[in-house]
Amino acid sequence: MPVADNLKEIRANINAACKRSNRNAEDITIIGVTKYVTIERTLEAVGAGIKNLGENRLEGFQEKYNHFSDSVKWHFIGTLQSRKVKDVISEIDFIHSLDRKSLAKEIDKRSKRPIDCFIQVNVSEEESKHGVALGDVEFFISELKNYSNIRVIGLMTMAQHTDDENVLRQTFASLREKRDQIMLKDLSHAPCQYLSMGMSNDYEIAIEEGATHIRIGSKLVGSKNL
Repeated sequence: MPVADNLKEIRANINAACKRSNRNAEDITIIGVTKYVTIERTLEAVGAGIKNLGENRLEGFQEKYNHFSDSVKWHFIGTLQSRKVKDVISEIDFIHSLDRKSLAKEIDKRSKRPIDCFIQVNVSEEESKHGVALGDVEFFISELKNYSNIRVIGLMTMAQHTDDENVLRQTFASLREKRDQIMLKDLSHAPCQYLSMGMSNDYEIAIEEGATHIRIGSKLVGSKNL
């Protein structure tokens, strides 16, 4: 299907989820995850109105970066190896996967400007997932206060692959509660007002539980090689 048609349906679902949860749809940022699709399909997404693009592989990001104007905001949403930071840091606008001090140190060292970062949190405590444990988030954020090129703007998580709505809601609600606790601290280096959570299969639930940034791939641009 054309990306424009997919986006229309996604926006309708966002509006409905916001209505159910008494939220404003304008507060939701759609990140088009284009890691599996071609430059042509990505251009179609931008033409349809997507202003934020997400990549999780350095190679895929570098391949697409030069095809787009400065009007596009780039989100790095995958695991970022410390040794690769220097190759990507000057082009990206947001990092959604800050989860260790060694990575923070490299970002701070290599960047010439403050980078907006989401702390990746492993709420579900799955061994297969990266991220800071929920109980360690506040300590980790406190360790970042002297890194002038890191600004913690929010928390990010990936929910379990499950159809159990209660499990999904609990995961997202736990992250929201942690975000709220950090916001109360009023930290200058960590305003932490945003929540990056929800993907193609669960973004409506994530919005109802407080998501501000949703990462949509297959429901927006389709599957691999399109």
